[in-house]
Amino acid sequence: MASPAQITPTAAAAAAKPLITPVRSQFISASTRNAANPTSRREFISLSSGILCSHSIVLSAAVARAASDEEYVKETTEVIGKVKSTVEKEKGDPDIVDAVADLREASNSWVAKYRREKGLLGRPSFRDVYSALNAISGHYVSFGPTTPIPAKRKQRILEEVQSAEQALQRGR
Repeated sequence: MASPAQITPTAAAAAAKPLITPVRSQFISASTRNAANPTSRREFISLSSGILCSHSIVLSAAVARAASDEEYVKETTEVIGKVKSTVEKEKGDPDIVDAVADLREASNSWVAKYRREKGLLGRPSFRDVYSALNAISGHYVSFGPTTPIPAKRKQRILEEVQSAEQALQRGR
């Protein structure tokens, strides 16, 4: 039995307008609009995007090859020199803050440039320099530029830098 509070549909409600009206597409395909031109908009966009993408692939390949072997060896040797000179500075040296800032800038640019190079990631020179830079930057970020590097950490950093130099001389 139906309760008096229950609402039942009536004929008037069935004849009412729907709440959502269907949306009909206003677009007409390019081939029906212009039968003389067989190229559709979709084909044109596909073709032009393909041309643009191939151009960007060529440019990215040129950028990836910009880091040549000689350039890598030169910049890595410069970073190694900065690491050695910064690590060897004494606590009271007035140039330590500037040296640490210079090393941080050089290491950030070196890492940003070479960490995406797939050909360099397996090299022992890259691995050792990256590890040394990570240890140095971690120390100076945690303790500040005026705090000297502890002897054990300093020894490990210098060993990594030395092995990186040897690897660079061997072309590795």
